[in-house]
Amino acid sequence: MIKQIIFSVALLITLGVFAYTVFRLIRLFKLTRGGFPVKNLGERFRIMMDVAIGQTKIFRFPIVGALHALVFWGFIVILIGSIEMVIDGLLGTERIFHGLGIVYDIIIGAGDIFALIIAVAIIVFLIRRFFLHVKRFQGIEMKHSSHLDANFALTLILLLMISLLGMNTFYLQHAISTGSEIRGVFPVSQHFASMFSDMTVHQLHIYHEVNWWVHILLIFFFANYLPYSKHFHVFMSVPNVFLSRLEPLGKLDTMENVKKEVQMMMDPNASFEENEEESEASRFGVMDVEDVMWKNYFDSLSCTQCGRCTSVCPANITGKKLSPRKIVMDVRERMKEKGPKMLKEGKDYSDNKALLRDYISEEELWACTTCNACAQECPININQPTLIVEMRRYLVMEEASGPGEINAIFSNIENNGAPWQYAREDRMQWAEELYINE
Repeated sequence: MIKQIIFSVALLITLGVFAYTVFRLIRLFKLTRGGFPVKNLGERFRIMMDVAIGQTKIFRFPIVGALHALVFWGFIVILIGSIEMVIDGLLGTERIFHGLGIVYDIIIGAGDIFALIIAVAIIVFLIRRFFLHVKRFQGIEMKHSSHLDANFALTLILLLMISLLGMNTFYLQHAISTGSEIRGVFPVSQHFASMFSDMTVHQLHIYHEVNWWVHILLIFFFANYLPYSKHFHVFMSVPNVFLSRLEPLGKLDTMENVKKEVQMMMDPNASFEENEEESEASRFGVMDVEDVMWKNYFDSLSCTQCGRCTSVCPANITGKKLSPRKIVMDVRERMKEKGPKMLKEGKDYSDNKALLRDYISEEELWACTTCNACAQECPININQPTLIVEMRRYLVMEEASGPGEINAIFSNIENNGAPWQYAREDRMQWAEELYINE
């Protein structure tokens, strides 16, 4: 009974903190703007199963990709055992799902195997981070705190797997020592259990309980740490892939407010009153976080910070300042800075800073070739160019501060009706000396 009470209090605190975090995030999402309708649910589900569950895009790097996929699939299997632990903790039962029979044996056996696989994979990941200095893990946006965060989260996962194996090992040996029914199969832990055959039943029980509590409390802590970590993608990646942009890469979204204005200009029968709601002043493009679509903010929370986008960016490869990963990370950082103050002071709050220029420079934005290599490479289907284009639109349409070459094109279109510096009547002069035989 005491165990149940302590567990219930721990679970209540965990759910309370998690609910506070979710409520806070919902309020931050409300600060952003709409404009991303979620349709074609069947197609979205197919993409989610292929990219998120199947982890297909991660396999461009076969070895590391396979390890990452195994970690992801392992978490899905182990999650079932975690749910069982929560029920056991509340009801005071032990391995309550064992009534599932062979299905239970398969789940527990797979979880036992995956615990070892994940532990090995995490050790490999930590070695890569500490000793191999992988280039795509570096960058101006990857601060020391980012590396500490990644290492801390990986260490937590490693401890989760060690405690799970420890729990299984001592449960199995305790059952053998007491002649009790063994619920589940343990392909990996059975090899460790024999190492503790000389321990007393009481010692085995104590070690099992210690590992049980360490594992479940680490789960509770991890669940509430993730939303403030780069590993928030553990929660966010699957829904983010479900919310993927379905249009072909490279297709630019139409600015609906501009489109409606043009339609009204071209339609003499259009009623201004009918569009009164749309006539309210609105900002063109993106200057700060309140201008981004909610999906852009969702992307920033989902970003794995893996650097695959930046590693294939032709601008970044040729030494330019642009890093698609930084663009996405900056949205999250800016909302983290300004969002709480906007919630407190109102959406009109200004700290005399902005996402544009204070976080992302014009040089970064105009270095983008909109080739969409970053969006193609992203393992969770973040579309970085959509945000870059929106910030460019603000610069051009609100400040007329595009590069000189672009401004010259705009002037030519305005004066000559074409992007070239020739009057309409002079456009065919280039062909005057051509002699073409009919």
